[in-house]
Amino acid sequence: MKFGAHMSTSGGVWKALQRGRSIHCEVVQVFVKNNMQWFGKPYSPDVVAAYAKERATNDFDCVFGHTGYLINLGGPACENRVRSIKSLIQEIELATQLGLPFLVLHPGAHLGAGEAAGLKQIVAGLDEVFVATQGSPVRIALENTAGQGTCLGNMVEHLAAVFDGVKKPERLGLCLDTAHFFEAGYDIRTPKGWNAAIREVGSLIGLKQVLAFHLNDSKTDLDSRVDRHDHIGKGKIGKEAFRHIVNDARFKRHPGCLETPKSEDLHEDVQNLATLRALANLG
Repeated sequence: MKFGAHMSTSGGVWKALQRGRSIHCEVVQVFVKNNMQWFGKPYSPDVVAAYAKERATNDFDCVFGHTGYLINLGGPACENRVRSIKSLIQEIELATQLGLPFLVLHPGAHLGAGEAAGLKQIVAGLDEVFVATQGSPVRIALENTAGQGTCLGNMVEHLAAVFDGVKKPERLGLCLDTAHFFEAGYDIRTPKGWNAAIREVGSLIGLKQVLAFHLNDSKTDLDSRVDRHDHIGKGKIGKEAFRHIVNDARFKRHPGCLETPKSEDLHEDVQNLATLRALANLG
């Protein structure tokens, strides 16, 4: 895998690339706007130019985005669902301005309406978003989830249902999170368990749809359904599990991105990247 981390865009979206370069990231994930607000401002030509200049001078294998946390396409019809659709449309527009290939999206929560109803809403919401952004090449990478509360996506079959339901499946992809797999009940600590999870993805959706990985250890136990990330080797998944994960030859060129807790000086990212590279015999 190609290793990197989520980087802050504080001070300007191009600053995320500078931060990534400073700790030798090969890939970088960013928020295209404030992740806890519904909407942001379109990028000015100066901002786009500054980002493009920084991108051109850095040899990143991939820079991609993650959508804001307020977006929920899975809930019943309400004002927040309308905002979610409009927010996702804007995020795709912002990602298009930056030339990002895809945005990672948590599928959504059904909020008590039930799995079938929630999945139907997600499909309908994505169809609406894809019509509104039909001129954009940006894909949506659905992320598997821990299944906390009424969140959908903790089962691979949930993600498969979305792929099967949307009118434009070519606009979709997958981002697989190690902590979420584990917290949802997939025991990826052994090669056998990891291969079983990946085999399910391949069977129901197809491995060609996997665009990226989130490499996170878990503070919570197997099948806890509680989403809490930990540093590589410090959590319940354990360091040795990441050896077979990062050395999986099927994903040699895929982005493997950290989403672990960090300080402003990024020393935790530095340590986690060193651990991953050592496990991959790259350190």
